[in-house]
Amino acid sequence: MLRTRIAGVLAAGVTLALTLSACGANDDPLSNEPAGGSSASTSTVTIGSANFAESELLGEIYAQALEAKGVTVKRQFNIGARELYLKALQDGSIDLLPEYNGALLSALAKGGAPEGVSSPDQVLTELKKVLPAGTEVLEQSAAEDKDTLTVTSATAAKYSLKTIEDLKPVANQLTIGAGPEWQERYQGLKGLESLYGIKFKTFKPLDAGGPLTVNALTKGQIDVGNIFSTDSSIATNKFVVLEDPKNLYLAENIIPLIRTAANNPTVSGALNAVSAKLTTENLTTYLAKVQVDKQDTAAVAKAFLTENGLV
Repeated sequence: MLRTRIAGVLAAGVTLALTLSACGANDDPLSNEPAGGSSASTSTVTIGSANFAESELLGEIYAQALEAKGVTVKRQFNIGARELYLKALQDGSIDLLPEYNGALLSALAKGGAPEGVSSPDQVLTELKKVLPAGTEVLEQSAAEDKDTLTVTSATAAKYSLKTIEDLKPVANQLTIGAGPEWQERYQGLKGLESLYGIKFKTFKPLDAGGPLTVNALTKGQIDVGNIFSTDSSIATNKFVVLEDPKNLYLAENIIPLIRTAANNPTVSGALNAVSAKLTTENLTTYLAKVQVDKQDTAAVAKAFLTENGLV
């Protein structure tokens, strides 16, 4: 999936923002020397993350993997939505972050992901065509975390819900909860309407698959929630994830997105080794240690790296 974002920003605006410099007509925001003293040194890698637990955990895994190879790392986690952290990448505030191939493609490609593109390899091929100048992706992992539309078992039974299509005749009676940016995303309300013909009675802005959405769903304050597929709350609460027969949600393999100026063989080697070990199953397991067991994120990241022979 793949993983927390801000309302009112269109994907096209994200693309434009990443191709134009806010620093002046002669400045390249993705050059080796960004304006304003932002970090872009190849000797120090500044790692960012979105503001949800999985992204922060992945950022910490990347950080410790690089530190184990002697790379100096600066952490700048919990930035916010994709629209915000991509701007931070643009202006050199951060050099690296964990991303989700399908969601990133949908954000950067004009009009969203091309029709018929859904598999990990297809998504990666198209993603490389639209990456902003001065950025690149490294090897993608097998680990995948998709957006889902999720309901309680009671709601699924009441309305006979198994797939997203099943929502169409009843959505006008239901409230959906998600991050506020979902109102403007194709993989949010816009895509649900254009691809599935679904319009909900009410949209409640909460968080992207986070505790606010989960709590609202369990308490009946919303009927449908956007929850990430690796979230332990799905199994804990016996939620029902609705199938996506029209593939609104593409492959969402986790992939490092990095400024080219910050990359070198040591950096790419360490991060590619992490991607080779990440699976959906082990990511779900380690994420549960943070979300359910309330273990320290840095300690969980260290355990992952140790148990997989990466430190």
